[in-house]
Amino acid sequence: MIAARCGLDLPSAQAAESAALEETSLNLYVAVRTDGRVVATLPRTEMGQGITTAVAMLVAEELDTGLDAVDVSTADADPRWLIQLTGLSSTMRYLAGPLRAAAAEARARLVTAAAHRWRVLALTLTTAQGEVRAPDGRRLGYGELAEDAARVLLPEVSPLPKPPAEYTVVGQPTGRVDARAIVTGEARYTLDLDIPGAVPTVVARPPTLRGTVQSFNASTARAMPGVVGVVQLPSGVAVAARTFAQAFAARDALQVTWAPGPASHLSDADIRVRLRDAIGPRPLPPLLTTRVVEGRFDFPYLAHAPMETQSCVARVTGDVAEVWSGVQDPKFARSQVATALGWALTPQRVTVHPIRAGGGFGRRFFTEAAVEAALISRALGQPVKLMWSRNDDMRHGHYRPASHHRILASLGPGGSILGWHHRAAIPTVDFPHGFGDLLTSLLGQVLPNVTSAVFFALTQHVPYQFGWVAQELAEVPLPIPTASFRSVFTSQVGVANEVFVDQLARELQRDPVELRRSRLTSRRLKAVLDRVVQEGAWGRALPPGVAQGVAVLEEWDSAIAHLVEVDVTGGTPRVLRVVIAADVGLPINPKGIEAQLQGAALDAMSTTLSAGLHIDAGAVREGSFADYRWLRMKHAPASIQVHLVRSDDRVGGVGELGYPSAAAALTNAIARATGAMPTRFPILDEGA
Repeated sequence: MIAARCGLDLPSAQAAESAALEETSLNLYVAVRTDGRVVATLPRTEMGQGITTAVAMLVAEELDTGLDAVDVSTADADPRWLIQLTGLSSTMRYLAGPLRAAAAEARARLVTAAAHRWRVLALTLTTAQGEVRAPDGRRLGYGELAEDAARVLLPEVSPLPKPPAEYTVVGQPTGRVDARAIVTGEARYTLDLDIPGAVPTVVARPPTLRGTVQSFNASTARAMPGVVGVVQLPSGVAVAARTFAQAFAARDALQVTWAPGPASHLSDADIRVRLRDAIGPRPLPPLLTTRVVEGRFDFPYLAHAPMETQSCVARVTGDVAEVWSGVQDPKFARSQVATALGWALTPQRVTVHPIRAGGGFGRRFFTEAAVEAALISRALGQPVKLMWSRNDDMRHGHYRPASHHRILASLGPGGSILGWHHRAAIPTVDFPHGFGDLLTSLLGQVLPNVTSAVFFALTQHVPYQFGWVAQELAEVPLPIPTASFRSVFTSQVGVANEVFVDQLARELQRDPVELRRSRLTSRRLKAVLDRVVQEGAWGRALPPGVAQGVAVLEEWDSAIAHLVEVDVTGGTPRVLRVVIAADVGLPINPKGIEAQLQGAALDAMSTTLSAGLHIDAGAVREGSFADYRWLRMKHAPASIQVHLVRSDDRVGGVGELGYPSAAAALTNAIARATGAMPTRFPILDEGA
């Protein structure tokens, strides 16, 4: 069987060379070319998180071949893959086992094929450096054996993966296999693709969220140099031209009358009132309660703000469509494009090629760019290359919702903790993509509030013995588009919990580390907490205005602790040092894990200190990084240490793990340094 190549369109010379080298598919995940190169299929999207490198390492490990001999190809939207959703920190958790099994089976087939050719016992053969080797010195490369291996019905050696104790590639700190391509510009993102005839396209969008076109006059725009066409969309008015500069100029020349969006009656103050009102009255405390400690917290809307804005290349011809985009769920993207084109019952008419993306964080679950590009392509009768501007991306996205939280701790005689009650008022989080499968996607579209509530119940827990514990979600219907954000509900609920643990420690006059140790129910959390306390020298004497904070989190089959050291003597908090300890089970690539956790810590610092959105009469105020105050390089601490604590060989999630406890540890450090606990974020909100 010769496998078709997936992923990016290749330059013509490279495509010709590739076509000359047949790929023999040994299973759904692994193919071997006649030149001996191994092609691993990745049914997820590389968005900078390093999964391409991790996949290559797993395959190279099990096949006993060099890492530089493995190519990773992204799979198109395909029903053979049950789930293609890139999110929930699930990629390596779900794929590591099947990838190891597939590569191990491929190795067993290659060995068996060599044994048949040499007429020797398969058990006498070994593999190394992309070859099968016999005791007498004979060698056969994998490429020479690929076709015979594909015909093997039953391998004659064990097809089981290696035990982790034998790993020589997995677990070693490894630079990204695509690093050179990224820094030299060879790596190709959506707007880098050269699809013949694709015309640059931009869209004029309303001033308010989900506003619509009442009327427009495009006569001036149509007459401008290079303009190919103007197309009205449900979301605005598209302009296609020979260059992006011409398209932007013509877009700005459009005369559009806009109808306001459904949130035009809402501003920040209105939203805060709605959220606070949803909290409701206090519940009755448990029996024997002597006093109740209360904490209140407010979190803002957040934009995902990936470095690459939304973009898509689309080609609609007759009754078929083809789209290229950095989507987090290609099967959902296919169904959305098919529905928009009127092909809801025949989504197979749409081919979706997931492209390397410049960040996602939950934003790329939503497929507006793909839908718009397909509609524009059909209207113009030619391919289009659609780009969202940074302003489009910030002011017309899906956002981490704002929220208000009330946490109550019921204290009894002798400082005992009898109960913990957390009620979170949060606008419904949109999950139209579900959890990557058809059933939950349908549920997410038909009953979004139910899907949101179920996800909350499945993911939120308190890892402490705090008596009777309850966490409740009060969903507040607001017409502002939402999306999951790094760690979803935990980015608010988990942060509030860990900050309130410190408040509780102050009320009980106990050390916050000691209180956590005494109440934690997870040995993994105790281990990572002990590690950051040790590495960060918790409790040592610090200058006035300098303090440390800690926080922990267990989620996505992983556990993590943060210690943050902050200096407030200059008036504005300055992070001096971050110490992280994480138990992610089997660390496939420790260097990649370190990069992920460092990036998440900087995200948490940004949204805790300065970055947040404001809503003014249904419009998002912030439009770029000039006013969406993400931290700059100068704000990064001098040291972000990452220590891995391994308790077992499970593969845990990493991508979302590092955000909540970093935000909470920073907040706790500021509270200890200033004597006042922050309760509203971002702390340095200049636009409130």
